[in-house]
Amino acid sequence: MVPREKTPATPNKSTDNKAFSGRGQKVKLLGFAVVIILVAAVVLAVFKGEGPSTPENTVGTKKKTPVPVNKTAHWQPEEQSKAFAQYAGSKSCRECHQASYDLWLGSDHQLAERLPDPKMDQEAFDPPREFKHPSLTSDITSKEDRFLIATLGLSGKKETFEVERVIGETPIRQYLVKLPRGRLQAVDLSHDPHNNEWFNVFGDEDRQAGEWGHWTGRGMNWNTQCASCHNTRLRKNYDEATDSYDTAMAEMSVSCEACHGPMKAHVDWRKEFAGTSEKDPTLRKFDNTQWLAACGKCHSRRTELTGDFKPGDRYLDHFSHVIPDESGIYYADGQVREENYVLTSFLSSKMHHAGVRCMDCHEPHSAKILQPGNALCMRCHTGTYPNSPKIDPPTHTHHKLNGEGGQCVNCHMPQTTYMQRDPRRDHGFTIPDPLLTKEHGIPNACNRCHTDKDTDWAIAAVDKWYGPRMDRPTRKRAQWIAKARVGAPGSQENLLQLLREEKTPFWKAVATELLYPWTNDPEVTNQLLGNLSHTNALLRGTTARALDPIARRGDTRIDAALGKLLDDPVRKVRVDAAWTLRDRVSPQSKAGEDLLRALTYNVDMPTGALQKGVYHLDRKEPEKAEHYFRLAIKLDNYSAPLRHEFAIALSMMGRPNEAIDALNDAIRLDPNEAEYHYKLALAWNETGQTDKTAPSLVKAVQLNPRHSRAWYNLGLARNQAGQPEAAIAALLKAESVEQNDPSIPYARATILANLRRIPEAIEAAQRALQIQPGYGAALQFLQQFGL
Repeated sequence: MVPREKTPATPNKSTDNKAFSGRGQKVKLLGFAVVIILVAAVVLAVFKGEGPSTPENTVGTKKKTPVPVNKTAHWQPEEQSKAFAQYAGSKSCRECHQASYDLWLGSDHQLAERLPDPKMDQEAFDPPREFKHPSLTSDITSKEDRFLIATLGLSGKKETFEVERVIGETPIRQYLVKLPRGRLQAVDLSHDPHNNEWFNVFGDEDRQAGEWGHWTGRGMNWNTQCASCHNTRLRKNYDEATDSYDTAMAEMSVSCEACHGPMKAHVDWRKEFAGTSEKDPTLRKFDNTQWLAACGKCHSRRTELTGDFKPGDRYLDHFSHVIPDESGIYYADGQVREENYVLTSFLSSKMHHAGVRCMDCHEPHSAKILQPGNALCMRCHTGTYPNSPKIDPPTHTHHKLNGEGGQCVNCHMPQTTYMQRDPRRDHGFTIPDPLLTKEHGIPNACNRCHTDKDTDWAIAAVDKWYGPRMDRPTRKRAQWIAKARVGAPGSQENLLQLLREEKTPFWKAVATELLYPWTNDPEVTNQLLGNLSHTNALLRGTTARALDPIARRGDTRIDAALGKLLDDPVRKVRVDAAWTLRDRVSPQSKAGEDLLRALTYNVDMPTGALQKGVYHLDRKEPEKAEHYFRLAIKLDNYSAPLRHEFAIALSMMGRPNEAIDALNDAIRLDPNEAEYHYKLALAWNETGQTDKTAPSLVKAVQLNPRHSRAWYNLGLARNQAGQPEAAIAALLKAESVEQNDPSIPYARATILANLRRIPEAIEAAQRALQIQPGYGAALQFLQQFGL
């Protein structure tokens, strides 16, 4: 079991709910709570008002107007008993579909979740065993067909739990036990049925009760993290008021109807019209996109928007899946890094773009591949299909075909092992490129296998074999994405070019995500506005989120463009647009209801509660906002990022001293995060404790020498302290790190002018105009000198 949650509708900076992420949930919320405008270069920015500089030639006006309400009837989840009554159960399929049923029986899908079974589970519990953790020893026993695990419980002491259900089969069985208020939790101790061995899915980590990632925490909660993918037509049924679950499903396990949809009407029709040759009018024929959604519903890392997907529905009407962004969830070439399942990788691939389906490689009932080894790939790569390049394996691989290096999947679908014993293949079908390893740390299949060789050896080998073919567009794309993640000079131009030239909408969406820091630039804004009418829903939704910084200012042109998306036919796009307009979208509108439903559905997780807090904060509802911020921290008391976000909220509420307390809590939990020290410096300044400002900024740049805003504000602080030379030195550091921000050389110009170093001051102001022609402050500055 691995958490699949991703914060709903996050404006580009999605929360990273890393599976089993450690002491506290790892949260990535850059630009999340508020987009803040720098006011003046000569005044140290206050905590709630600091942020990236904003171009002054923005479009539209700054008046925010409520979004009109469309009063038509809106979608609601089907009532549970009515929904479940449409299911006939897998056994009803067997009479007519015996061959398919037999393939499904015993498959990982059929065994995705089940009740304990002495025939299957006795071997794991009998004879009794002990498992040693760093801080205690767990006991694994059985008693009268009851399977028991004694381990560290909620109390922080050893407790005995009875196994209620088993999830998974190959290569891992995990065991579910009951905790109060309807919760089922996946114990960290798991069993490898093929080797009859117990192991800890966290490896050598010594997680403790109270941590989000401990097995008793929300990170291992079955109701929200496992149940929807291990069962058929699940209803989570979370009650926020009591923090309890009444989770139910139409059928336990991934049944026939989990993929084909409810079939009781079909079964009844067949019984009534047995022997007829007529086609059943109750059946729906799915197209390729619908089949992909049926698979992707579970085989993806995503946020649930409704909690009520059924086969035949559009994926993006119920989910929002992660894509590569500025984080390390994926490598820059699209390879998986964290536990992301396969849908996003597959969508990024040329295979998907060429029309390949899951069932072209996988038998859908057994879920096994259709042919072994290279025979599977060579079904298409023989020149038979026009979109499939012809491959001659001996000359293509340069390896013996009967060896590991001669297998297509080992180069183009490398494996990553999760949960200690679960190797999974990457479905991005990427091309190994050792140069990307050397330049950006992106793994390549050559060195994964040849661990005794260095990257230069691998580069020389592929250059010898493939020559200029290695310098392909996908290499350039990965290089640009890797550079954009660290804010390298020229990244804005590279991403704009990628948006214009990339043929795959998926990668256009990735470029859009990465353009977030430059959204305020007019050229970027215009490009993004053009994306809003694209035929691809993922790109439209991603663009809506990317426009969040401008929407926060109340730009009328952005409001008008996003307003059209509030009635988009795809729910994810409506949710994304509603999030960006969250401070003024009507909760009674179609998109407003969609957004609130998604936020409420995910409120049982720390990041979901945080997201709802931001929603209320931006709607000027501070009491509700504070409730959800505190709820998020309660759900993950060890999360430094949650306390950091709460500090931002407290500052916006005009409570800077409490914000300082929250930031100190964040630093206590993660003392090596530069951003927390940076924000603390701004908070000290806001409360008038300026003697503490510079030391916190110094700590920030020590921890992260590339933190341009910390260097910038350190320069302003030094200047206020009467240390102009030190101020200039800090600003030059800031400028060397961030070469696209005109406010930095402008600040330097004002200090140089005060020192009567006019030629240097003019040069600095002109540098600001080189970065952003029309930068008003620099233009006014130069007018003083007749320029």
